[in-house]
Amino acid sequence: MSKLIVPSSPHLHSGESVSRIMWTVILCLIPAGAAGVIIFGLSALWTIILAVVSAVLCEWLIQALTKRKISVLDGSAILTGLLLAYNLPAQVPFWIPIIGAIFSISIAKMAFGGLGQNIFNPALAGRVFLMASWPKYLTIFTKPFNYDAVTSATPLALLKEGKLVQHIPNWDLFLGIRGGCIGEVCIIALLAGALFLLIRGYISWHIPVSFIATAGLLTWAFGGKTFFSGDWIFHILSGGLILGAFFMATDYVTSPLTRKGHLVFGIGCGALTAVIRLWGGYPEGVSYAILIMNAATPLVDRYTKNRVYGTKIK
Repeated sequence: MSKLIVPSSPHLHSGESVSRIMWTVILCLIPAGAAGVIIFGLSALWTIILAVVSAVLCEWLIQALTKRKISVLDGSAILTGLLLAYNLPAQVPFWIPIIGAIFSISIAKMAFGGLGQNIFNPALAGRVFLMASWPKYLTIFTKPFNYDAVTSATPLALLKEGKLVQHIPNWDLFLGIRGGCIGEVCIIALLAGALFLLIRGYISWHIPVSFIATAGLLTWAFGGKTFFSGDWIFHILSGGLILGAFFMATDYVTSPLTRKGHLVFGIGCGALTAVIRLWGGYPEGVSYAILIMNAATPLVDRYTKNRVYGTKIK
């Protein structure tokens, strides 16, 4: 009589792997990066390359020194470097993406135990670290299609300083004809990649839609001179809202587990983004909003967990 062997859960498998998901997200981000290189020039490409290579080498070195399994080809380190670069201006000094990638991998990821155990999005943690350490270099942006040293402030910075004297056409914001970070400016390229992830089921609509809708509603209500007169379309298309909502807030590791938790997480991100943009000291609040909600994720999970199968809700 043969013995019945029952392994530990999970007993169902979708056929997807961490590596496949990571590489799919990377491929979906390539159009936005290509658009950034076209808009800001080859300096954007070098920033991307430096960030990705530094992230991969840093993770490989830490895994080798600590005698862990070498897993740099799973795509997670490449994705971290790519997202970090997408959150940087094109013409930063060469050492900025290198230091940012090292911080993202060593402190925000590997110090917590590696992939699946980090509590903060590594790329955003690296970006915020760079912003706190060298804000001068992270607030100077290349003027679109002008590949020399000419710089241009972002639309959100001009709005914060009261210098947005001429309305920027929404179509220009949609196509990326504005100052900004490498991977955040071309909205159409970001949405194309996000749509593929949604169709394949790699991400759900709950976080992005609740994030963007909350930010749009609050900036519409409080962003103008009178109540409900703010330009919510401008706020949605400007800055890193689309990049953050679809590609960073949806990170499996640092976001809640349930759909209800996703909605709470997205609403929190949108509210914090609007508060920072409208009343904070920075013109942009996406990075800080997502990191703050990353810290709140265990609490959100606690109060939005699903009922145990076979039991009734009290």
